[in-house]
Amino acid sequence: MLRTHTCGELKLGDAGKQVTLAGWVQRTRDKGSVLWIDLRDRYGITQLIFEEGKTEKSLVDNARSVGREYVIQVEGTVVERLSKNDKMATGDIEIKVSALHVLNAAKLPPFTIEDDTDGGDELRMKYRYLDLRRNPVRESLQLRHKMAQQTRAYLDGQQFIEVETPVLIKSTPEGARDFVVPSRIHHGEFYALPQSPQTFKQLLMVSGFDRYYQIVKCFRDEDLRADRQPEFTQIDCEMAFITQEDILNTFEGLIRHLFKNVKGIDLPSVPRMRYDDAMALYGSDKPDTRFEMKFVEITSNTRGKNFPVFESAQLVVGINAKGCSEYSRKQLDELTEFVKRPQVGAKGLVYVQYRTDGTIKSSVDKFYSADDLKVWLEKFNAAPGDLLLILSGEEYQTRKQLNELRLLMGEKLGLRDKQKFSALWVMDFPLLEWNEETNRYHAMHHPFTSPKREDIALLDTDPGKVRANAYDMVINGTEVGGGSIRIHDRPTQQLMFTHLGFTEDEARKQFGFLMEAFEYGAPPHGGIAFGFDRLCSIFGGADSIRDFIAFPKNNAGRDVMIDTPSTISEEQLKELALKVPNPKA
Repeated sequence: MLRTHTCGELKLGDAGKQVTLAGWVQRTRDKGSVLWIDLRDRYGITQLIFEEGKTEKSLVDNARSVGREYVIQVEGTVVERLSKNDKMATGDIEIKVSALHVLNAAKLPPFTIEDDTDGGDELRMKYRYLDLRRNPVRESLQLRHKMAQQTRAYLDGQQFIEVETPVLIKSTPEGARDFVVPSRIHHGEFYALPQSPQTFKQLLMVSGFDRYYQIVKCFRDEDLRADRQPEFTQIDCEMAFITQEDILNTFEGLIRHLFKNVKGIDLPSVPRMRYDDAMALYGSDKPDTRFEMKFVEITSNTRGKNFPVFESAQLVVGINAKGCSEYSRKQLDELTEFVKRPQVGAKGLVYVQYRTDGTIKSSVDKFYSADDLKVWLEKFNAAPGDLLLILSGEEYQTRKQLNELRLLMGEKLGLRDKQKFSALWVMDFPLLEWNEETNRYHAMHHPFTSPKREDIALLDTDPGKVRANAYDMVINGTEVGGGSIRIHDRPTQQLMFTHLGFTEDEARKQFGFLMEAFEYGAPPHGGIAFGFDRLCSIFGGADSIRDFIAFPKNNAGRDVMIDTPSTISEEQLKELALKVPNPKA
């Protein structure tokens, strides 16, 4: 070993020890008569000291020649520091150096390797191996490691078995776009990278492995954002001979175990909410329940007053922003501009100020009397000091728009604290959703989700009303996991494919292996998959999943460090029987 200790472990009790350390030069401070070097490794920083007259001159000269990020090895004695640093784990000691060896010189980094760096996102991603030296990124990956450890510990204790499933699989038309892999041996035929191990984990249930899990890499060729990457990791789980209640209890246990053992937080029992209630009260199937501000409908209380906007609206609904009644006209105009942004899509905003002196002022005083507005205030359970913010229009769109406004107000009022955690089960999703582009129903989750038994008859008469045996885990307004009880018999699975627009031949070609497996004694089963990267970012209090992935892609799906995706040689294309069109042609 090139070191006897790490740079984060030496304490005052080690004074007098002869040690060897190795690492990177964080910084140097030269006062003429004294030179200090901060030596860094994964475990921390230790200060080295070189003194004119006490340290050999050639050693001091050698120390002065090293620059930032040089890789060095030093030998010396642990001594007590005169000026201690209580912000460092090793701040009580320093190393009086007797030998220094440069193991590798380094160019000046393109950004500073500090907690608060001067490097932008793109630059740090290009030099990700340098970015990984910074404490915040290292700590994020250590958190990820601990999350994986504790996930395995909990599931092992619940008699789950970890099984690896294939990475080269069959492409399917449902869901997001697949990444496809051409076969060199079978020209014109392709593998796909898995969006999920869904069918394989169901086959494991048929095989008798009644409790399966895998921390598994998955792939989706879809548009990216802060919480998406083309390759991502799931905690993928399946159980047989269970009910929905068993699934919810088992995986609520997992989430509570992670909070307890990773964050030291005793998460309370996770409440449950029906999908319909989530949409009615929050306008979202993943509501942020760290704060209230529930929706209040006043459609019937706005009719007959000749206000065209409300008269023509399918829904009039609002929120009570408590303590905001004294917002200025400028602040109210900013909220109006926010809801009118194309990303939100509202045509305007109505407000009612219930001022602290008890007076009422609204943007619709011309149409509604003080008595009318008092009725609204009562419906919102408003008190002096509150501000009502009201939208109107088509029901579904208006609820979505109000959700965006609610989240904005939660942010403005400091109600979305990243160190506060609120978990929720959302249940009873619609089984199917209508797609205007394809003019047919698609599975809201996936085509293997079981419908509620009492709703199966509605598949023929009113498919949109069929509820699924599906459930999502939501934390702080982010969906972190989703699953369902699966179909486990061939006739029901064939019925589902029919209602999704598959012909019998198409269903057989895509999923014949699964339906045939169901004929060999498939047990009732269900499962869930958690977005591991998202869970890590929530535990780490971050908005983006990037820093919890060692080598992430950028917003365009590119790895700017290794410059990929990239072209391949003509010889490789010929082997694969592929032709790539010339973009200049």
